[in-house]
Order: sequence, then structure tokens, then C-alpha cells
Amino acid sequence: MTCHQTHRRWASALLIAVTAALCACNEKSAQTPSPQSSAAAYTPVTVQHQLGTTRIGHAPQRVVALDMNEVDFLDQLGVPVAAMPKDFVPHFLARYKDAVSVEDVGSIVQPNLERVHGARPDLILITSLQANHFKELSEMAPTLHFDVDYRDSQARYIDVIREHLLTLGDVFARQALARQKVSELDTRVEEVRRITAGRSEKALVVLHNNGAFSSFGVQSRYGFIFNALGVKPAGPNAETGLHGQPVSSEFILQANPDIIYVVDRTAVMERRPVMDARNMDNLLLRQTNAWKNGRVIFVDAQAWYVTGASPTSLKLIIDDVEKGYQR
Repeated sequence: MTCHQTHRRWASALLIAVTAALCACNEKSAQTPSPQSSAAAYTPVTVQHQLGTTRIGHAPQRVVALDMNEVDFLDQLGVPVAAMPKDFVPHFLARYKDAVSVEDVGSIVQPNLERVHGARPDLILITSLQANHFKELSEMAPTLHFDVDYRDSQARYIDVIREHLLTLGDVFARQALARQKVSELDTRVEEVRRITAGRSEKALVVLHNNGAFSSFGVQSRYGFIFNALGVKPAGPNAETGLHGQPVSSEFILQANPDIIYVVDRTAVMERRPVMDARNMDNLLLRQTNAWKNGRVIFVDAQAWYVTGASPTSLKLIIDDVEKGYQR
């Protein structure tokens, strides 16, 4: 074989190998879109909310959630959290507390804006608790406000939670999962409403704070317990807003509820176990129907107080509501 023939055969073999490699690369590229092609395929989402209009132009990669409800929404949709406040993390989100990949941006009520900026967010999620920082946050990244009303939850409370789930499903292109989570939530709401619809018991929701109690009626942060879940209220339907109406044991006895739901704020704020009947016991309360029949329910305080407007917390609240009808 001549040197010229050997060179021609070597060149042919090399051409075949290069062609095969290029075909393999093209096939792999077709199966796994590059980041650029994924970004190009993203459909921008525009959301109108109480603080304005927010446009998300590309798939968010670093999401900062400044409210525990928002952390739970992201958790439900399988979206990574880049940063969050870590001052009051509920037990059902405990894995985020010590996660080194999740940066701590201070407190829920007063987030550290320098830390938020340092987290390099491309989307920020807030509620009314951080609404006064909306302008500054919007200068860092698109900022989306969750329009839940913590002062008066009687109107469209669960509808707003559903809508937010679906909105985030659009933002993160996880529409099917969002619809599944909404369906699960609707199922639990329907289940508890079937229980409460046929019952005559009346209930009182009270919040414990360092030995004092506040009552929450139909027009309050826990109004959805009565309006959306079908629990019948005991006592006057006074406006009680975010912090409730201070009440005495005499008031509770006069209302004489069949069920008392106790939210122990002190347990949350001081990070200690939720109070029980021994801590609350007194002569007047023992005379109520609720006490006599063992229907004083010490609820999941973190779900009711720290969150209360997310898929997981709402399911835990429904679990507690049902306990009042099981005895």
C-alpha cells in the first residue's frame, strides 16, 4: 500500500468519526434543551395585584420568599428557595431552617434588605407584612404581592389561596402540579364543610397571649373558619380585625361555646410547647359546654398564627377544626 493510499484511508476514517460525533451532539442537544433555549421558550407572566402589576419575563432561578406562607407555596410546587427569613419557621418547613443553601434574610416583619439584595434574587414574593418595602424590593427584582387579607378573611380567603397557587404555577411553568394542589385543597374544604353543615355546635376562636385572651369573630383574621369552613360562631359577631377583641373568662362563659379553638401565640413567640387544659383551667371556663364535653381544642399554633394562608397550613387548620366535632 502506498503512502498516498494510507493517507486517504486515514482521512476517510477521521471524517466518519467526526460526523458521528456531531450527530451524537445534535441528538443530545435535541433531547436536553440548553439554558438559552429553555429561557427562549419561557412565556412571560404578568400579574396584577394590590400593589401594582408585576411582569416576570424569564424563568426565575433565585426566588426570595419573605413570608412563611410563600415558602410553603414554593415547597408545594417543588421550587427551590434561595433566601427567606428564619426567625419563625413552622415545623412543617423545618428543613429550611438549617439549610445552608437557603440564605437567612432576617425577620418576617422586618426583612434585612441588604441581605435580600445580596441573595441576588430574580423574583421576590411578599405579603402585606412586607408591603411597605415593595418599592425598594421591586428595584432589586420583580416583586409579587400575595393579596391575602390577614385582617378580614371572611371574603374569598380560600379563593385567594387557590388563585395564588395557580399564578405561581404559571410563573414557574408548573401548571399541572398547581392544579393538583388546588384540587387537594378543595377536597379537604369540601370534607370539613360536610361535617360542619349538619351540626348545631357553635364555636369560639380565642388567641392566648401571656395569660390574656382575645376572641376572633366572623370579620377577623380567622373569619374564614366560619365563612369558608362552615363553623357556626358563638358570641357576638363584632369586628375584631388582626389582633382580636380582648375577652375575659366571663365573656367566654356568657358566649358558652360548644367548641373552643385556642391559638397559643405565646408558645410561638417564646418557642415553647403549646398550652394545655391545665394551664387554662379556671372555675368559669369549667362551666362552658366546650369544657364539660372535652371540646377545648389547642390547635397547631404555628399553622394558625405563623402561616394560616398556605396549602399545608390550611390543611392543618382543617384537621384542627374537625377535632372539635369528633368528641
